[in-house]
Amino acid sequence: MVSIDLYKNLPTSDELPDSDDTPVDNEDQNFLPNYLLFLLAIIWKDRNDWYFGVDMGIYHTSGDNPRVPVIPDGFLTVGVNRRRPGNKSRKSYVVWEEGGMVPQLVLEVVSWTPGNEYESKMAIYEKLGVLYYVIYNPEYYQRDRHQPFEIYRQIDGKYQLQTGEPYWLPEIGLGIGRSQATLGGIDREILSWFDQEGRRYLSAEELAQQAQLDVQQAQLEAQKERQARLAAIAQLDNIGLTVQQISVALGLSVNEVRQQLEES
Repeated sequence: MVSIDLYKNLPTSDELPDSDDTPVDNEDQNFLPNYLLFLLAIIWKDRNDWYFGVDMGIYHTSGDNPRVPVIPDGFLTVGVNRRRPGNKSRKSYVVWEEGGMVPQLVLEVVSWTPGNEYESKMAIYEKLGVLYYVIYNPEYYQRDRHQPFEIYRQIDGKYQLQTGEPYWLPEIGLGIGRSQATLGGIDREILSWFDQEGRRYLSAEELAQQAQLDVQQAQLEAQKERQARLAAIAQLDNIGLTVQQISVALGLSVNEVRQQLEES
């Protein structure tokens, strides 16, 4: 545990500026971190020990000035409350107000305007102690001479590029990687969370669609079962079996057999 005395002369979150109002350069910088957040709200709906920030300043003491934040596109901290004391929302993420907890994962989505994701920002996150650094660069990876999806893990205080996708994060209990999905009627590549077997967690929209498909499938199976039952009753009736004999043969009540014969 970090000593509280270390932070006693630092400003509070109320004294620090909110996250900046700089507009994002592309849709993905806004959509993908928010998608990961909303997905976590489904996966961890019964948990209150995590926080996922989107385009929010992280104030820390590992740089030259604790009043200057680093602002990733998204970040995840496990081990802090989702809300501040008094059920208040966060204006920013102030490490010294979070018991010294730094995010375990940071996400940067590369845009047309280079944001030093591979240089100065990486150095900041490395010094801050962020365990996992994810860089998503689907459009400009060739310009930057990198891969579209890269994840770095701190080993002995230095980031090392990892392999495998989706990549399993044992300290967090989730995997992260790319996938194709149809969301809002648009087929697109997304970043998503995965379980340990590599199965992608579904969004609320996809879960609703899956539930609808399950209902339709159940209705179809019920219709097939009814048609098969009608055919069997008709066949047994045609060979001269009584209603009682048919009910015994098919495991149906006499009334069910009679009703089916009347309907047919």
